[in-house]
Amino acid sequence: MINDLNQLRADALAQLAPIWDDTALEEWRVKYLGRKGAISASMEQLGALPKEERGAVGKLANETKGELEAAYIAKVGAMKQRALSESLEAEPLDVTLPGRPVLRGRLHPATANLREIYRIWGDMGFQIFRSRQVESDEMNFQLLNIPPNHPARDNWSTFYVADTEQRVLLRTHTSPGQIRAMRQLSQGGTQPVRVILPGMCYRYEQISARYEIQFNQVEGLAVGRNVTFADLKGTLTEFARRMFGERPVRFYGDHFPFTEPSAQMDVQCIICDGAGCAMCKYTGFLEILGAGMVHPQVLRNGGYDPAEWSGFAFGMGPERIAILKHGIEDIRYFWANDLRFLEQF
Repeated sequence: MINDLNQLRADALAQLAPIWDDTALEEWRVKYLGRKGAISASMEQLGALPKEERGAVGKLANETKGELEAAYIAKVGAMKQRALSESLEAEPLDVTLPGRPVLRGRLHPATANLREIYRIWGDMGFQIFRSRQVESDEMNFQLLNIPPNHPARDNWSTFYVADTEQRVLLRTHTSPGQIRAMRQLSQGGTQPVRVILPGMCYRYEQISARYEIQFNQVEGLAVGRNVTFADLKGTLTEFARRMFGERPVRFYGDHFPFTEPSAQMDVQCIICDGAGCAMCKYTGFLEILGAGMVHPQVLRNGGYDPAEWSGFAFGMGPERIAILKHGIEDIRYFWANDLRFLEQF
């Protein structure tokens, strides 16, 4: 039986070598590797062999089958390569045909918008300061004048990571970065600070055209010895001019526990050009940031003496700004990964 298998392998390989025709190759496959082919017939005879011979014969039969299958696959590849070579030699090659374009990746619109914001604030003298996304309750709320049970906490629906003594959470805003920036950059409350703090924030929100559970935010902080509310308005108005061009802006009073006084800043809605639409709630303006003068207690928590130092802070939503700049009607498009949307940028 072993001699028969060796002879079978030699005959099959000898017959395969000169084949260069699809029909002949298929006939060879059926003859040797088919369900009723020579290899299958040899394996069916194993039961009739003495028990002590079955192991060696069965092993050789499997090795023979594997070798013939590998030879068949190699022959298929060789025939395809030969057919391609013959086709290229027989037919003229048009070298004037344009090549296939290489698809290039693009920046996500949220990333491109963030870079534009960084550039503008960098030109205005602000440096980028990165802060952590996972914060303690103390940094996210308490040092910003939002102690436990404070009614302002209702404005931030929070994802808590661990309900330990410090209550670890995903930051709901980039404002805790103010404390970290003042403590790390002020050299003990003796140096001015001018930074922006970009990053992702998380809130347990009802998702809609205007709200998402995750969003980018860019915090800004400027601390000096004679910083006034007029500095705040002038700085933010100049930012809006550089970002949106000559478009009306408006300020109106608001309240944030960590700033006093506080204000909101709106820019005329680009989608409706101020006429009123669903995105701007038919007001003609869309809010882009909240701001105010840094609360004295927050200055103290950051290491400054509020009797000598003052400052302003602001927090803006880059996706809101991208909506204004590009006329996007739904903030959910930024996170849906829909190529029909992304390829427009």
